[in-house]
Amino acid sequence: MAAYPSCDRAIAGSTALPAEATPDHARWILTTTILASSLAFIDGSVINVALPAIGRSLDESGGALAWVVNAYLLPLSALLLTGGVAGDLYGKRRLLVVGTALFALASLGCALAPNMAWLFAGRVLQGIGAALLLPNSLAILGATFGGEARGRAIGIWAAVGAAAGAAGPVVGGMLIDTVGWRAIFLINLPPALGAIVLALRYVPNERDAGHAPLDLAGGALATLGLAALTWGLTVLSASDRASPETMIAVGAGVACLVLFVVVERRLGDRAMMRTALFGSSDFIGLTLLTLLLYGALSGMLVLVPYVLIESGNYSATEAGAALLPLPLVIALGSSTMGGLAARIGPRLPLTVGPMIAAIGCAMTIRITGDASYWTTAFPALLVLSLGMAIAVAPLTTAVLSSVDQQHTGVASGFNSAIARVGGLIATALLGGALAAHGVALAAPFRAAAWAAAAAALAAGACAYAWIRRKQESGNAGVA
Repeated sequence: MAAYPSCDRAIAGSTALPAEATPDHARWILTTTILASSLAFIDGSVINVALPAIGRSLDESGGALAWVVNAYLLPLSALLLTGGVAGDLYGKRRLLVVGTALFALASLGCALAPNMAWLFAGRVLQGIGAALLLPNSLAILGATFGGEARGRAIGIWAAVGAAAGAAGPVVGGMLIDTVGWRAIFLINLPPALGAIVLALRYVPNERDAGHAPLDLAGGALATLGLAALTWGLTVLSASDRASPETMIAVGAGVACLVLFVVVERRLGDRAMMRTALFGSSDFIGLTLLTLLLYGALSGMLVLVPYVLIESGNYSATEAGAALLPLPLVIALGSSTMGGLAARIGPRLPLTVGPMIAAIGCAMTIRITGDASYWTTAFPALLVLSLGMAIAVAPLTTAVLSSVDQQHTGVASGFNSAIARVGGLIATALLGGALAAHGVALAAPFRAAAWAAAAAALAAGACAYAWIRRKQESGNAGVA
């Protein structure tokens, strides 16, 4: 989704500085990382606008539509850290090319899917490809540039990501209205081809020979746990009562995730998730804040365009354009808030920002089928985006400051994965709303909006309770 680039940029910023610059090819390497990353960002933002059209085309709704989103988010959330470690072991360029090629082939499969089962399979493969390409494209970006050049490169990457987040839903909506929803997957093919060609031509295939082996047990447990939990929550939210199978799935998911934590603790520095990170109270608070805030935001990004199309009779293009305040305000406000947080510390903006976002979520309950966009949806999205703009840049800074320099890479990667887990869980709980149409959509939409507001409010409370008044870079971490 378009919301995630703001939490991913810390991965590039935490990469070890290069031993020497590569001025001859640096510009092409930057272009490569932008093209590769854009696959994940644009696809995630466009799919929300396409859900009603997909449901009508394949005669599905409710939990099935939730899985169009979550079949992608599940492997991406569970395997994001594994993809980064694999790049250290086998070469970042190799994993970038493999991940991009897999994403492109999966996109073609989604475009040709004859039914929902094939679409789910393609989305899962897209998620695996994104888990390989995203951390390695950002690690390549961070390893190529040093000093002021790194800051400029990350700034360009973030600006292009914001532009893609703004244009993606609008362009995708136009394609849906004129060509059909399958076209939104075909637009992934040209940038994927460009990224592969440029990576093979200009990016060195560096690897870390001394890196620990892949944490296959951790990756498997995280995937199984999130899959069972997501399936159970999706079915539960779309039905009137909890069946024994649903409760067993939820229980099995929780058990796998608990076992995942146990295994990761035993593996220590060889684990994909370093449990030592949680020795920092700041990091605990930031993890909970990220889970809740991005869960609230992701739920709104799925549900608002769905409501506008299903109840307000918006076209896909109009629904995509309706979301423009979010990426634009975040892009304009993040740089200012980043500088302010550096002076006053992240605690205040990370408390106030989510609380303002909570007000924006609550304001969306005024969105109805016959209401004016400019008096209902626009002010709600504007307030929501203002709250996010206040929070996203300080969150990136706070994550890097909450641990010592040795752990910044895994901390930023874990925080990025947690943001997507928040979106995964939120979307799983929208099954009931996505199964409703017309006037019947009003009640579940309002319930979801209030739940998102509560989650954002709880995120602000986590910042106030756990984050210290003033972080000092590099000294707040774990031993």
